[in-house]
Amino acid sequence: MATLLLKTEPSEYSFADLRREKRCAWTGVSNPGARIALRAARPGDEALIYHTGDERAIVGLARVARGAYGDPARPDIMPDGRPLWPVIDLMPLRAAASPLGLPAIKADARFKDFALVRQGRLSAMPVPPDLDSLIRTLAGL
Repeated sequence: MATLLLKTEPSEYSFADLRREKRCAWTGVSNPGARIALRAARPGDEALIYHTGDERAIVGLARVARGAYGDPARPDIMPDGRPLWPVIDLMPLRAAASPLGLPAIKADARFKDFALVRQGRLSAMPVPPDLDSLIRTLAGL
């Protein structure tokens, strides 16, 4: 099982919205690196949900309910048949007992090579297993 980190602006779509709706299509990812991460998602993988903006914290955990498929609004296909604009479906699992803020992540040397720290504009990224375990402990997930 792999873990992703997915960023969202809470004023647009928050973890609370996902919990209320119980399932959503995660759309709107345009960065090429982030699209690679989404294409790799498989049902059963999990996703740390990170609120951007003023909050800047990991606030919850979700499960990938459906792996990558083409965005119905942008149905372009790559030459190898994979969707150019991938979308995944998510279901909420639980909220963080202690949201883990970006300042705390940046202050911890164990995260120095993490994409969240090094590639701040990336909206979807894989989470290395060692950092996944650490994040879940620090955030109470």
